[in-house]
Amino acid sequence: MGDYDYSLHLLEVTRMMELAARTAPKTKGEDHINIKVISGVQIEKLVGAMIEYGKQSGRANFDRDAAGVKRCPVVMVIGLKEAKPGGLNCGACGYDSCAGLEEAARAKGDFKGPICAFRLLDMGIALGSAVKTAQILNVDNRIMYRIGVAARKAGIIDWDYAMGIPLSATGKNIFFDR
Repeated sequence: MGDYDYSLHLLEVTRMMELAARTAPKTKGEDHINIKVISGVQIEKLVGAMIEYGKQSGRANFDRDAAGVKRCPVVMVIGLKEAKPGGLNCGACGYDSCAGLEEAARAKGDFKGPICAFRLLDMGIALGSAVKTAQILNVDNRIMYRIGVAARKAGIIDWDYAMGIPLSATGKNIFFDR
């Protein structure tokens, strides 16, 4: 029963997830969302980067999540790169105006920031739309911060901020008992 390879089905599901993320509502109708599907040797590179970053940084659970990702034939990454502020001057980013945010020095930690709060909300809605689509199609998934960090560190993406969604099709959800 466990010999069937669902990789092609999962790749097809990512196409539907990408469509859901792309068409998700965005602030002022401006789309700053980046989407990438990782499979094959890039999964191995991602797993290695997750383990290495966990060791180097001393941060917990990068190895645990890497073990789960290693069991997934496909990972989707959704993120932002140089997303311009929404122009609302709302102050949610910590600056008095969008001009202040644009002039701010860019932090270079796990992610580059600051980022407009509305662009982050847009990304969250895109992530939710993508995982909803996977769920409707009965594909196990989980949004993982550590994938975004490792994908940046490994050079798989050059975005400012990202989250990953590993996909699995097994008899039991591999993300449930972590």
